[in-house]
Amino acid sequence: MSHHPNQFDLFRTRRFLPLFLTQFLGAFNDNLLKNAIIVLISFHGLRLSGLSGEVLIQLTAALFILPFLLFSATSGQICEKYDKASIARMVKLLEVLIMLVAAAGFWLNNGYILMSTIFLMGVHSTLFGPLKFSVLPQYLRPHELVGGNGMIEMGTFISIILGQVAGTLLVGMDSHHATLISALLLCAVLGYLSSRAMPAAPSSVPELKIDWNMARQSWQIVNHLRGNRPVWLALLGISWFWFLGAIYLSKLPSYADLVLNGDETVFTLLMTLFSVGLGIGSMLCERLSGSKVELGLVPFGSLGLCLFGIDLYFATPAMAASRLDWWQFVHHASHWRLMADFALIGIFGGLYIVPLYALAQSRTEPEFRSRAIAANNILNSLFMILSAAFAAVLAHFHVSIPVVLLITALLNLVVAAYIYTLLPEFLMRFVVWILTHTMYRIRHEGLEQIPEEGPCVLVCNHVSFMDALILAGSVRRPIRFVMDHNIFKVPVLRFVFKTAKAIPIAPAKEDPDAKQRAFDAVAAALAEGEVVCIFPEGRLTSDGQMSPFRTGIEEIIARTPVPVVPMALCGMWGSFFSRRYGKAMLSIPRRVWFRIALKAAAPVPPAEVSAAGLQQQVAALRGDWQ
Repeated sequence: MSHHPNQFDLFRTRRFLPLFLTQFLGAFNDNLLKNAIIVLISFHGLRLSGLSGEVLIQLTAALFILPFLLFSATSGQICEKYDKASIARMVKLLEVLIMLVAAAGFWLNNGYILMSTIFLMGVHSTLFGPLKFSVLPQYLRPHELVGGNGMIEMGTFISIILGQVAGTLLVGMDSHHATLISALLLCAVLGYLSSRAMPAAPSSVPELKIDWNMARQSWQIVNHLRGNRPVWLALLGISWFWFLGAIYLSKLPSYADLVLNGDETVFTLLMTLFSVGLGIGSMLCERLSGSKVELGLVPFGSLGLCLFGIDLYFATPAMAASRLDWWQFVHHASHWRLMADFALIGIFGGLYIVPLYALAQSRTEPEFRSRAIAANNILNSLFMILSAAFAAVLAHFHVSIPVVLLITALLNLVVAAYIYTLLPEFLMRFVVWILTHTMYRIRHEGLEQIPEEGPCVLVCNHVSFMDALILAGSVRRPIRFVMDHNIFKVPVLRFVFKTAKAIPIAPAKEDPDAKQRAFDAVAAALAEGEVVCIFPEGRLTSDGQMSPFRTGIEEIIARTPVPVVPMALCGMWGSFFSRRYGKAMLSIPRRVWFRIALKAAAPVPPAEVSAAGLQQQVAALRGDWQ
C-alpha cells in the first residue's frame, strides 16, 4: 500500500525545518517591527516632519511595499544565479544589522531612523521572498510540494498575528523599549542561525548575467511569464488574493472600532480568527489534494471566499451600546456568526492560495523559478496599491465599511468567473475533485510507480464512465485520455474531457481515419513528455469481467517507445456509472461514497510491452475485487 505522507513529517527533515524557522522568524520580526512603530504613532505620539499619525501609518505601508516594486526583478536574478542557502544567510545577516539600526531608533525614539528600518525590512523581504518559494521545489519531493507550501503559508500567517500582538504588547513596556529591542535582536539572530542549517540549493543558471536595469528586467520577466498561461494566471490569482487581503486588513481596525464598537482587543481577535483560518486552510490543502497540486481546490476556495464574504455583510450586527473588549465581544451570541465568517474566509483563502503557489512552482522552468516569484511580488505590490486606491474611492463616496467588504466579495465572484473562463482547467479540476470526493472513498496503492516526469502510458481496466475522472483526480500529473468519441456527447463529461485535452477515438467502421488521428495525437503528446492513458479493452465491461486487451497499445509503444504503467480500478462495478444494472446512469443509485481502490504496478519497459502481458498484470492488480 502506498504511503500517505504527513506534511508535519517535514519538520523532522533538514530539507524543510531550517527554511520554515527562518521564514517564520523573519515574518514575525517584520510584523513585530511594523506594528510596534504603528502603535508608537497611534498611541504614543511619534511624529515625523509634522505629518499626522494617519499619514505616517500610510507612509509606513508605502515604505514597506516600495522595495518590492523597485528591487524584485533584481532579487529574482540574484536568487537564480547564486546558491539560495548562501543568499538566505546573507539576507538574515542583513536583518541583524537592520535590527541594530531599529534598536537605535527605538532607544532614541527617533522617527526618521524607525521609518528607514521599515524600508530596509522591505528590502529584506524583497530579497527573501523569491528565495523561500523557489527553493521549495529544490528541497521537497513533488508529492511534498503542496504540504510544504501549506506549512510555509500556515507559519507565515501565524507569525504575522503573533508579531502584531507582540508589537502591541511590548511597546512602552519599559524605558527606551528595552524588551522590544531585545525581542527584535533575538529573533534576527535566531533567524540567521536557522538559515545556517539550510542545505545547499545550487543555482540552476550560474552563468546568468544580472541586468541591473530594474524597469527593463521587470518588463522582460513579466512578458516571459505571460507566455506560460497557466503560471501567469496563477500569479494573477495570487495577486488578486493580496488585493482582497489588503482590503480586509486595511478595513479591519475601523470595522472593529466604528462598526462593532470594539476596542483593540476585538480587532486582534478578528485578525487572529482570520490568520488562524488561513493557517488551517493552508494545512488542509495537503489532505484534500492527496499530496498533489490539485487545482480543483482553487475554485472551491474562491467560492468560499465569496459566500462567507457576502455573509459577513449580513452577519454584521448593530453597533454595541457600550465599548466592548474581546471577552465581552465573544459572549454576545449575535457576534458568533460574524466570527465564524472571519475564520471561514481565512480557511477558504488558504485553500485558494496554496495550490496556486504550488502550480506556479511546479510549472515554471527551474532556471526561471526565482524570477517568476519575483514577478509575483511585483504584481502583488501593484494589486495592493490598486486595493488602496479602490478603498480610497469608496471612502470618498462615503461607502460604509460593511458595504465595502460586500462589494469586495461580489467583485471576487466576478474576477473568479473571469479567470476560470480564461483557464477552464481550474474549473474542470474542481468538477473532477467534487465528483470523485463526494461519491467515493478512494484508496491508492502504488501510485508512486508513475514517473514524476517524462512520457509514459497508463493502461487500466474500464468499468464505468467515472474511471477517467477517478484517475485524473488521483494521479499527480495531468493525463491525456484516449476516449471513445461518444463520451464527448455527455454534457458534464464533454466539458471535462475537452478541457483536459482528451483524445477522441472511434471504431474504424464509424470513422476510418479516427484511429490514425488518435494515434498521431498520442505520439505527439508523448513526444512532449506528457502522460497518456488508454483503456485497452476498448469498451465498458457489461458483466464485471475484463475483456481482452486490444493490440493498439502495442502499436503506440512500437511508434513511441515509453514505459507503460499497469493500473487497476477496484470496486467500481455496481456503481451508478457502471452497467451492472443495465444502462449506466439510468438506474437508481444503490450506494454513495463507497470504498474503491486504484492500484498501480511498476512500469513495464517498452521492449516488454504486449497487450496480453499487460492484461495479466492488470488482472493480478485487480484480483477478485470488481
